Amino acid sequence: MILIVVKFQVKPELADQWPAITAEFTQATRAEPGNKWFDWSRSVEDPNEYVLIEAFDDDAAGPHVESAHFQKAVSSDGAMAQALVSTPKIISRQVEGDGWEEMGEMKIG
Repeated sequence: MILIVVKFQVKPELADQWPAITAEFTQATRAEPGNKWFDWSRSVEDPNEYVLIEAFDDDAAGPHVESAHFQKAVSSDGAMAQALVSTPKIISRQVEGDGWEEMGEMKIG
């Protein structure tokens, strides 16, 4: 599976609007074949930073990047780019496994 983590530094005046700005892109990506998850989180230390954790089947990442909604999302004149302070930071890796697993070091119940 392809595991991707992206950090987005949003303009302070638009930080509260980021979920709405990305809603169409988020919904379209979650509906893609081979998308395992596409989850946003907001930093507890920096309210202007959002972190995206996403995963795809090995053969689904290419079609995702080639999709119309992805191309619209990364367009320099699009709403997402216009809301950002800087270029997003990314980690993208192929990893073993097929999804989330229980944490071995901490068992609850």
